[in-house]
Amino acid sequence: MSTTIRNLILWAIIVVALILSWNIYQKIKDETGSTITFSEFNKKLKDKQIRDVKISTNQAEGKFTDGAKFKTIIPADQRYTLAEKLDESGARVDLQPPEQNSLFYGFVGTWLPILLILGFWIFLMRQMQSGGNKALSFGKSRARMFAGHQKKVTFKDVAGVDEAKEELTEVIEFLKEPQKFQKLGGRIPKGVMLVGPPGTGKTLLARAIAGEANVPFFSISGSDFVEMFVGVGASRVRDLFEQGKKHAPCIIFIDEIDAVGRHRGAGLGGGHDEREQTLNQLLVELDGFESNEGVIIIAATNRPDVLDPALLRAGRFDRQVVVNLPDVRGREEILKVHTKKIPLADDVELSVLARGAPGFSGAHLANLVNEAALSAARKNRKTVLMEDFEGAKDKVLMGKERKSLVLSEQDKKIIAYHEAGHALVAYVLKPVVDPLHKVTIIPRGLALGLTQTLPLEDKHNYTKEYIVGWITQAMGGRCAEELIFGADHVTTGASNDLEKATEMARKMVCEWGMSESMGPLTFGKREEMVFLGREIAQHKDYSEDTAVKIDIEVKKIASESLEKARQVLRENREALVRVAEALLEFEVLDGYEIDQVMQCIPIDVDKHNKKVSSDGKRGSVVEDKPAQPSMPNLVNPKNKPAPA
Repeated sequence: MSTTIRNLILWAIIVVALILSWNIYQKIKDETGSTITFSEFNKKLKDKQIRDVKISTNQAEGKFTDGAKFKTIIPADQRYTLAEKLDESGARVDLQPPEQNSLFYGFVGTWLPILLILGFWIFLMRQMQSGGNKALSFGKSRARMFAGHQKKVTFKDVAGVDEAKEELTEVIEFLKEPQKFQKLGGRIPKGVMLVGPPGTGKTLLARAIAGEANVPFFSISGSDFVEMFVGVGASRVRDLFEQGKKHAPCIIFIDEIDAVGRHRGAGLGGGHDEREQTLNQLLVELDGFESNEGVIIIAATNRPDVLDPALLRAGRFDRQVVVNLPDVRGREEILKVHTKKIPLADDVELSVLARGAPGFSGAHLANLVNEAALSAARKNRKTVLMEDFEGAKDKVLMGKERKSLVLSEQDKKIIAYHEAGHALVAYVLKPVVDPLHKVTIIPRGLALGLTQTLPLEDKHNYTKEYIVGWITQAMGGRCAEELIFGADHVTTGASNDLEKATEMARKMVCEWGMSESMGPLTFGKREEMVFLGREIAQHKDYSEDTAVKIDIEVKKIASESLEKARQVLRENREALVRVAEALLEFEVLDGYEIDQVMQCIPIDVDKHNKKVSSDGKRGSVVEDKPAQPSMPNLVNPKNKPAPA
């Protein structure tokens, strides 16, 4: 019988008992009238002052001649003789039959309310101690136990993380066949830490372990341990491991463990706060005096840098499984998993989509597939076309088109030349920089125009030549405005480009040792407040003279890149004008169409319109805000990992 049915039956019994008690109370309440002694009753009888009376087994009640009510106790053996006397006195007599269950009614009326109150109090006490979400149960663990009959996620539903799956498959084998490894002297690993960027599938891997392993699986979040009451976190940790030992062999999964496992002694929140008490208890339970045989802890975090070293040592978490962003083959496998239940058109090529989405995590790819399916549904299609996926990819990468945002003709012209400057510099500098993917002057997200490049393959290291080329490309927009409209008419549209270019140049000098004058050194030690979990300060470990040299070198890199972009645009001014005019006419150009414009080949209008047919009608209303073109962010890009 389920808990819900038991609770319904219990409450039904309580309601029926309360109704019965109320009826008995009302019955007793209705028996009004003053109680008199039997002697007073006999005196009234002799004086013939009784008008009518009802005689039951052991009491009589009725009315006097003046209308007043009375009630009295009579001996059971006198009820018949008393009836005769009353009849002779002229009173109206109602003689009731003897009540066989009067004792029962007396017991119910007297003891039932007391028993009900006592039972209700016992019920509340048991609920307080039963855990879950009941009152005063805050010391109990909030871990949820997954049973075998629930819907399972298996390793077949997880793609793109083959190495992580191998290590976790071994953990499952440990639980299923421990003797296979123990006969050679090996021991089951106590803990596994899943580490990786957000959206790479750490929690999904844990759910797959729950589906693959035929053992109890407890799931809890790191934030579930700590609440407003002191000592609750440590109590919940103890209760969690007690449950685990009862169900061993089992798996305990702690998601976002950095919520409770941050470095101790951070200096904020006191040296002995509730979070540290919880962490201390967790450390003891993981590897203390008592053994946790058969209990494997799996934890997940995307901030391993803020975790306490004692938490990560061998014996507590014996393995760290890195769940990285998927490569091109992994992205294709992930797309296959997410499109299993989606009807795809014949023109959909998942390998092409995977190559065009470098740096996408599993969550990004799932969102991409969902957006494409929603787009096809909005257009009442029966299958999802390739153009739906392309539109969804642009939406994920660049943001949704702001068709209602209206720009004046002058603003559109400035944006067109700005983006044409980026595109032309990127076209001339290839293959040093990534090839062009798309250029648009349609506002998307926070940008009023955008030039997007995509690498041909995943990059994990970046050369100095590539970074300088990227800075040069970023300067192309400002240089194009200056070349066409004059130095006095440049706009604020390059603010984002200049900010990122300056940041990249400073990283080249201070972090990556790519400056000849400064040498292979790093400057500025980063200091992090691990309690806050983010970088909030930078330690200046160099002299003022060195700081001046760093500023000079950063300016030199930016200035040389700016001058190189100017030279490219001056030498190719006609091509710049052609690209800008094509953008003003078509508003969106892909890499192939830009290549046609550069070679003076007319763009096929029908073919282009078919590509952008889903974009709809674009309006133009005057917008006072200056253009803010956006560039692909190499410092912290959406579509690629940060340089090593």
